[in-house]
Amino acid sequence: MTTMTLDAGTTAPAATEQPEQDAVNTNTRVSETVGHPLCDDAKLSMRNVNVFYGETQAIHDVSLDIGRNEVVAMIGPSGCGKSTFLRCINRMNDTIESCRVEGDLTLDGEPIYGPKVDVVPLRARVGMVFQKPNPFPKTIYENVAYGPKIHGIASRRAELDEIVENSLRRAGLWNEVKDRLDKPGTGLSGGQQQRLCIARAIAVSPEVILMDEPCSALDPIATARIEELIDELRENYTIAIVTHSMQQAARVSQRTAYFHLGHLVEVNDTETVFTNPEHELTEAYITGRFG
Repeated sequence: MTTMTLDAGTTAPAATEQPEQDAVNTNTRVSETVGHPLCDDAKLSMRNVNVFYGETQAIHDVSLDIGRNEVVAMIGPSGCGKSTFLRCINRMNDTIESCRVEGDLTLDGEPIYGPKVDVVPLRARVGMVFQKPNPFPKTIYENVAYGPKIHGIASRRAELDEIVENSLRRAGLWNEVKDRLDKPGTGLSGGQQQRLCIARAIAVSPEVILMDEPCSALDPIATARIEELIDELRENYTIAIVTHSMQQAARVSQRTAYFHLGHLVEVNDTETVFTNPEHELTEAYITGRFG
C-alpha cells in the first residue's frame, strides 16, 4: 500500500459551484497536458467525455484511462464533477432525466454507451459502492445472494451458500457475521454495513468496482478497515474511488486525478501529485489554499 505524509459530493448538478478563492486564482487556465491520463493496459478508457445537466455543462472534455488491477483516486473540491464522472462509467447518470453524456467510454474496448448496450449486465460488470451504506431491508445472507439470483449466476442453495461465504470473506466480514446470516443487514454497524455492500457488489463477479466516497460516513477504525480492503481487492479488481480525503487517496491509490470545475486538471502517480504537482491549481488544493 502506498503511504506518504501530507501537509494537510453527490452526483447532483452542483458541479457548477465555485470553490472559495483565497490565495490562488481558480480561473487559472487548465493546461492541455494533464500528466499521464492514459495507460497501456487500460481496463477502462474514457475519451473526450462531456456531461450536461440540461444546458449546464458539468464535465468538460475529460479523457482518462484506468488500468487493470489499478486504484485511481479522484479528488477535488465539492461540486467539481468527480462523482458525476464516476457515475458515467456504469451509466448511473441514465437515472437523471436531464443528464446527457457525450464522448467515447469503453470497457475492455467495448462501448459502454450505445443503443444496443444493456445496462443490467454492464452494472454487473461494473459494481458500485455508494457514499452511505445502503443494505437492503433483508437478511445479511439475502443481501449478498440477491445479485447472483437476479443475474442467474446461481439458483441452487449450495451455489448461493458458496458465493455468499466467499464474498463475505473477500469483504473481510465473514468471521463477524457467519453466525447471524439470518439477521437483518441493517442491524450491523456502519462500517460493517459498508463492507456488506462491498460483499454484495463483488458477489456478481464484477470486473470493476466504483466507490463514491465510501468512508465519508465511517469512523476512523472502520475507514482503516475499508482502506485495507481496497488494497486487497486490487489483486482481482480495477477500482476507481472518489474521495474528499487526500490522505486516503495517498494511502490507497496508484494514480490520482485532480478535478476542478468539471475539468480534469492533472493525473499522475499519486506520490507525484502530492509531492510535486504539475499544475498550480493542484498545488493550491493539496496545500489547502482553497477547496
